[in-house]
Amino acid sequence: MSDAIIARTFRPTTRSLEEVAVGDELPTFEVPLTRTLIIATALASRDYQDVHHDPVLADERGSKDIFMNILSTNGLVGRYVTDWAGPGAVLTDVNIRLGAPNYPEDTMTLTGSVIAREDLVDAGGRGAVEVGIRGANSLGDHVTGTVRLLLPAGGAR
Repeated sequence: MSDAIIARTFRPTTRSLEEVAVGDELPTFEVPLTRTLIIATALASRDYQDVHHDPVLADERGSKDIFMNILSTNGLVGRYVTDWAGPGAVLTDVNIRLGAPNYPEDTMTLTGSVIAREDLVDAGGRGAVEVGIRGANSLGDHVTGTVRLLLPAGGAR
């Protein structure tokens, strides 16, 4: 698998609060879990724990292979939501729980839907939206949780 596969089109303008309704589904995002992705994102987040880059030591510690760290998962979840919402969206809360490990040579499929929208607009002219997310691989749910973000009210930007 090539790491280039995770390139995807993102929304060039920011979705407005009025464009979003509870129940809206986000497009599916498939992330090929290559060894390079797992190692590079662990190193980029300064997580030098051997279970994220050394398969022999990961095995000695009881894992079948290296596995993705939580910071990498958190980044992919944030990217998933901001690709949908657009560049002006502001993430305010990311609450995730890990489950099955993300091992190399698998695929994590992220799905999500809008679970809440607050029409109360803040002083900056933004309203809050909450998205429920799920990232699953062949072993089951790798990540579940919610992302809260602020979107501009009164039209896309």
